[in-house]
Amino acid sequence: MLEIIKAIILGIVEGITEWLPISSTGHMILVEEFIKLDVSVDFMEMFRVVIQLGAILAVVILYFNKLNPFSPKKSLQEKKDTMSIWYKVIVGVIPAGVLGVLFDDKINEIFYDNYGYITVSLMLILYGVLFIVIENNNKDKESEINSFNDLSYKTALYIGLFQVLSLIPGTSRSGVTILGAIILGCSRYIAAEYSFFLSIPVMFGASALKLVKFGFKFTAFEASILITGMVVAFVISILAIKFLMNYIKSNDFKVFGWYRIVLGILVLGYFMINS
Repeated sequence: MLEIIKAIILGIVEGITEWLPISSTGHMILVEEFIKLDVSVDFMEMFRVVIQLGAILAVVILYFNKLNPFSPKKSLQEKKDTMSIWYKVIVGVIPAGVLGVLFDDKINEIFYDNYGYITVSLMLILYGVLFIVIENNNKDKESEINSFNDLSYKTALYIGLFQVLSLIPGTSRSGVTILGAIILGCSRYIAAEYSFFLSIPVMFGASALKLVKFGFKFTAFEASILITGMVVAFVISILAIKFLMNYIKSNDFKVFGWYRIVLGILVLGYFMINS
């Protein structure tokens, strides 16, 4: 029962931090320092990634109508516009998808296994500063891209190149894609939505890769832990996404930048003291 409670807590952390631009990896590392599941190292490595399936299902459910090109309620033009969104998502995920498959183990070895908390802390602080600087720089500028029809394939590819940076732990996939999109002229709303949509193939792919590497050899206990975490992450993700989209209608992302800086300093200080 205790392990199920731990899985619930981890699911809550994943559901909140996956969509807010504050790094789910950074939070998971910190939480796992105090809440350790009684599982193997290999299972825990897989769990951190596959729990995201619950989070991504929240996007699929919330945006099902917008992302469904086969809806009988849509006109022919609306169906074409929906397919255009998917084409732009595909273009955007190619860079991170290719590099993730080719260098997943090497990236984990360099940035996670060897320098885990240092990398996470520095990335939390760095991108926190960038959020504040970029938002201050853009406060008087009008967004050029306010709908997916305004988003060109070239810009989608460039945002995808920004997403490659999220392969480094602590960066935040949503955070770096939102930053990239804002730099390239997207409104905060389109930047956030496009970040969500990019996550669908990326996170499904990453989860499939980890499951294949793990080998689908679950005990009943391990399966219950994984399913619990995914279900909780799904429920919390729905709340987190709705909160974020309502928040950015009248606010910028600077508060998340300050939060990242404070958290990064705390994580760095904690592990330096206890190392």
